[in-house]
Amino acid sequence: MNDQMVMALVKDAFWQVILVCGPLLLVSLIVGLVISIFQAATSISEQTLTFVPKLIAVFVLTVLILPFIIATLKSFTINMFRMIETIGPS
Repeated sequence: MNDQMVMALVKDAFWQVILVCGPLLLVSLIVGLVISIFQAATSISEQTLTFVPKLIAVFVLTVLILPFIIATLKSFTINMFRMIETIGPS
């Protein structure tokens, strides 16, 4: 295994992390921003008002994109096992 293979592997791993976690983090950010604007406009300073909607939004999105997450991680894992097979003992 040379340096180029390691760099490609790390790049692919980071890309998988972005694909899996990115939508969840983006939805959490958007919901938090909307709730913060609502709190600033109405002078409500309740701490649970930001936590509960974000939790619900992330849970719903996770359920909706779970097939995509599983397919993405499955293909990445299969590619890793194929790469292990091609390296072989040295």
